[in-house]
Amino acid sequence: MRSNVNISAIARTASACAVKRLILCGNAKLISKIARDGADALEVDIHRTLPPVLRAYREQGYRIVGLEQTTHSQNLHHYTFKERTVIVIGNERLGLQADVLAELDDVVEIPVWGMPHSYNAASATAMALYEYCRQFPLGG
Repeated sequence: MRSNVNISAIARTASACAVKRLILCGNAKLISKIARDGADALEVDIHRTLPPVLRAYREQGYRIVGLEQTTHSQNLHHYTFKERTVIVIGNERLGLQADVLAELDDVVEIPVWGMPHSYNAASATAMALYEYCRQFPLGG
């Protein structure tokens, strides 16, 4: 993800949804004014590349779910999350790269009815996290 504003908004939402860890790649930084208290409640890990991290989580029993529009993606409204889930969000412009897509167990997308054909990364993440929390109100 390229935007520290989006990353910070995601951190705030993730914290509100009781997410335990935020995994970032590259030069990502949280902006405390946007993340607010969310940054304090999250464990933030920064890695150079994502595929090895996703493989490690899969080995620990997590389901790896990407938020992306693909020909095989499932509608978020009909998707059943597993309690132990890692939700993967891609770059704002390019989405998830091929090496990351190859590591996913499932791909979900949020229906779009107007223009543009996708949601902002932080907004889409909020919708996906809300749906996860709806399915697991006591956390995962």
